[in-house]
Amino acid sequence: MWTKALAAVLAMALLAPALAQEEDGYDLWLRYRPLPQAGRDDVLRQAQAIVAPRSSATVQAAVTELRRGVQGMTGQAPADAAQPRAGAIVLGTAATLPPALLPDGLAALGREGYAVRRMESGETVIAANTDIGLLYGAFAWLRAANTGMPLDRLDERSAPKLQLRVLNHWDNLDRTVERGYAGESIWNWWALPDVRDRRYTDYARANASLGINGTVLNNVNSKPEILTAPWIAKAAALADVLRPYGIRVYLSARFSTPLELKETATADPLAPEVAAWWARKADEIYRAIPDFGGFLVKANSEGQPGPQDYHRSHADGANMLAAAVAPHGGVVMWRAFVYAAENPADRARQAYDEFTPLDGKFAKNVLVQVKNGPIDFQPREPFHPLFGAMPKTPLVMEFQITKEYLGYATHLAYLGTMFEEALRSDTARAPGGLTVAQVVEGAQTPGRPTGMAGVANIGSERTWSGSHFDQANWYAYGRLAWNPQASSRAIAREWAAQTFTREPRALDDIVGMMSMSREAVVNYMTPLGLHHIMGTGHHHGPAPWVAELARPDWNPVYYHKADRNGIGFDRTARGSNALAQYAPAIARQYGDPRTTPEPLLLWFHHLPWDYAMPSGRTLWAELVARYDLGVTQAQALRTRWAALKPFVDARRHEDVAALLDVQVKEAQWWRDACVAYFASVSGRPLPAGTKRPALPLERYKALQFPYAPGRG
Repeated sequence: MWTKALAAVLAMALLAPALAQEEDGYDLWLRYRPLPQAGRDDVLRQAQAIVAPRSSATVQAAVTELRRGVQGMTGQAPADAAQPRAGAIVLGTAATLPPALLPDGLAALGREGYAVRRMESGETVIAANTDIGLLYGAFAWLRAANTGMPLDRLDERSAPKLQLRVLNHWDNLDRTVERGYAGESIWNWWALPDVRDRRYTDYARANASLGINGTVLNNVNSKPEILTAPWIAKAAALADVLRPYGIRVYLSARFSTPLELKETATADPLAPEVAAWWARKADEIYRAIPDFGGFLVKANSEGQPGPQDYHRSHADGANMLAAAVAPHGGVVMWRAFVYAAENPADRARQAYDEFTPLDGKFAKNVLVQVKNGPIDFQPREPFHPLFGAMPKTPLVMEFQITKEYLGYATHLAYLGTMFEEALRSDTARAPGGLTVAQVVEGAQTPGRPTGMAGVANIGSERTWSGSHFDQANWYAYGRLAWNPQASSRAIAREWAAQTFTREPRALDDIVGMMSMSREAVVNYMTPLGLHHIMGTGHHHGPAPWVAELARPDWNPVYYHKADRNGIGFDRTARGSNALAQYAPAIARQYGDPRTTPEPLLLWFHHLPWDYAMPSGRTLWAELVARYDLGVTQAQALRTRWAALKPFVDARRHEDVAALLDVQVKEAQWWRDACVAYFASVSGRPLPAGTKRPALPLERYKALQFPYAPGRG
């Protein structure tokens, strides 16, 4: 009996490590799992001890993270040491480091930059000008160790190219999340300010590891209550948790707040009583949150109130708010996402038409926040024509990390490639070229604030983002906000090594999957420049047939304009002339379908179905081929993931596999529904050898999704 009991205990002891390896995704890329023996020895040689000034909560966060990381990767926590020595990680600024360990040129790295270097004397130095730089440097060292870089040759200097690197949470006060597909808001507003969930600290850690330094807590479709005293107190409690990690809190402000709270008789930005109210409100907020970042504003868009309600300009509204926060060092991020029902022009034109006349009229602490494309976060868009066209106004890039139009959290779509595509686009607004990244970095507006914003995909689910691979989009956004000219493929490899496996061949396959995934989605949803043909309102699934909604630009038929003669939106001089908003060199190139990049062909041109494509196929045959290719690519993602089973823990492999099954099914649905519809409006037979859609068109049209998530 004793022998059997002992055997059972031993069996459980042997099984425990395997059970402990089951992961649910909560740890994100900060997993710090054991390294191979060579890597473990390397880390232990460099991190036997930690030497750090005990000056702030931020330095303590850096030390705690280093201890956590080293222990996780090696099983052994570093000791504390009072003095630098060989085998120690030494953190310090110019004021605390011994001269022999002080890197040259530290001052040039600014307030947030860092230097990490292995010294010949045996110390690893993490140096910065401020404590937040030390925290970023600590994460840089951990990233290098966790991805298997040789630490004995480590010599890295880095500083952010953008000042404001911000997440926009479209989180509502009832904890629903507009366009959120990962559960409720992580902000438990009901329990705040008294209960501060430890998840807030883990959120701060993850963001600090990427260099994200700001968070807008609430939805751009804001409510006036967020600026009342009880809600300011809740925001202040969150600010207290996030502050040690270098993250400033911002709030989305509803433009008509003083009027709706019945504290003014108007919201006219030029009315003295309105300006005075906002100044008092800013003072109140800064008393509660001394490092409050400022306001994000959506105005005169999709029914939101704004200065145009009073025949004032966007500059009038933004500058009034900017004056309120300026004495405290705050900024206003004013969104350029505007389109009006009464405006009959091409929706793609409206932001440019409204904002370019205001160039140079915004206050110094106003940044205009511009989406990456001129419509609305589509699977593929050309870059927004405002980039490069407002040389006197700082422009913030706005990306959508959550996948409102790319299959929610269900479909694997790595958005790093999309972000990179937009940032590397040449606006042709300067001799030799001027990329969107250079515009965002302030090439046209030296000395003015710079920034990037990402609509967060974060929620209350254990995976944070609704699926394991969607964590990569949060990660890629943060890394590109730090350096807009970074490589999305390198970022993907860095993320995958920290998240799934360090085995090189498996990494090659995972990165290959990620790099082609967004193109697969484009092919089975909106190939050749098609756009906004999703289900209306919820944006789930195909609905290119919708034509009965009140506003023309809410109907997919507005965007594809398919009929018996052809398909596509003519934005040349013969059509809406939206192409004229780009630099002349681009307008000339894209004005001719023969020189327009094929992925944007139907964005700029309405072409006959028998238009000859470079492949030798007709446009109709090419469109069907692209839909077929998208399905094939989705199937390939599933097949490649199945082969990676030996390299990924069972639970997460199973989680991803289940979603890839759904993706393949929905890719086929997209293909069949769209091919059936476009065949019906074109009157064309399917190309020879093409598989017929599984169902009649009316069956696809009849599908309804009244409870699709993310409606907020």
